[in-house]
Amino acid sequence: MSLRESLDLIRLVKPEAGTTALDHEIAAERASSLGAAERNVIDAIAALSSAGEDRAIALRHAQSVVWGYFVQRELIGFRRHNDVIDSLHIPPEVLAELGAMGGTKR
Repeated sequence: MSLRESLDLIRLVKPEAGTTALDHEIAAERASSLGAAERNVIDAIAALSSAGEDRAIALRHAQSVVWGYFVQRELIGFRRHNDVIDSLHIPPEVLAELGAMGGTKR
């Protein structure tokens, strides 16, 4: 087989098309994971709104869940969070110390 025939065969096979299925699967996994993270935020905000004595614990949990959701959004490429803050009704008290992690006691 000559070089020209090899190049023609490579063009015919289109190796770049081989990643299309994988790219589609990665995109679907990102969407599924982001959807699960959003459901966790909704659940954490609902738990916070109905928390009684354990409000401080529920607040820390909500902050952690929202922070993780924002990080996940940023990894996918979404840098602005104003729309989801409004649509998910994330309270200001959750956003106030978002990302500030408490130290561990030794």
